[in-house]
Amino acid sequence: MNHIGHLTAGFHYRLVFIKMAHHFALAVFILAFTGFWSMSAADVGDFAPCLESFYRSGGDPDLPTVSKPVPFCHAVQSATPHSMVLGLFVRYTRRKETPHILEYEPQLAYPGADGNMLSFPLGHLDQNVVESQGVELDYINSTYSRGHLNPSLHHKSYEDRASTFTLTNVVPQMAGSNDGPWEALEQNVNKTLGTYCLGDAYIVTGIIPYQSDEPWLRNHRVAVPEYIWSAYCCPNYNNSLPKVLKDAFPTYAAIGRNDCNSTEEIVPVSQQAKKQFRGYDVRKMPLETLEMYLKDRFKTVVSVFYEQCSQSN
Repeated sequence: MNHIGHLTAGFHYRLVFIKMAHHFALAVFILAFTGFWSMSAADVGDFAPCLESFYRSGGDPDLPTVSKPVPFCHAVQSATPHSMVLGLFVRYTRRKETPHILEYEPQLAYPGADGNMLSFPLGHLDQNVVESQGVELDYINSTYSRGHLNPSLHHKSYEDRASTFTLTNVVPQMAGSNDGPWEALEQNVNKTLGTYCLGDAYIVTGIIPYQSDEPWLRNHRVAVPEYIWSAYCCPNYNNSLPKVLKDAFPTYAAIGRNDCNSTEEIVPVSQQAKKQFRGYDVRKMPLETLEMYLKDRFKTVVSVFYEQCSQSN
């Protein structure tokens, strides 16, 4: 059996929303699997068109991977380019929450397939799809919601929002996090960057796995993260920042709890939080602090953005 591992997504998004330079949106995925996680090699198409979704078009951030990554672009007809990562992190571009059916990535299942997302068929699901990526059945009767890493909230057009509704952009997330503190963070980032970022902004969102006794969905098919993290880079921003946001540019980061029983070394628990959200706190922090925690957990140096998003303002 193949095992569908941790997902992370980061999407370079333009605050002046990207012009439709392509007939379909491109998203970059990097798949990384640990230990006995496996996936057969496949022709997943040309990765080059997605490089503009990265800060300074420099390709991958210096983030930990557990196996040789398999990069691929995904496409959504008529949407604008963004990039994602399936593995330990994901990057994306920014743009409103519209209900949409979750879809799958055919290029992971069928060699030579194009990158346009497809709706899951009614009835029998081809085994190639089941063995190459997460499917709806993985989440049925679980206690976890389908948590977007690249939120549709951060996109403007219907096509861009629809392009986030793929299970390769989903991580098992407790409702106390997904509907509470983490959602509040996504809204806050959206408002902050939309108000003060003057050009392109870049977001990398990822997970932190458990150190041991990791929970899984459906007999080791989908791994559940202990924490979710996100960071943004806005090289050019309004100099007239309010005092409360002086430390929020050009970079800022946060880590959110996905387990109310986790220890409090990384993210403390507020006892004043509403009962349904207690234990799912989000801690905002400088980028350097996030990288410190990632280095400690992954035992390797981590650099989320090229040269710490350095660029004269």
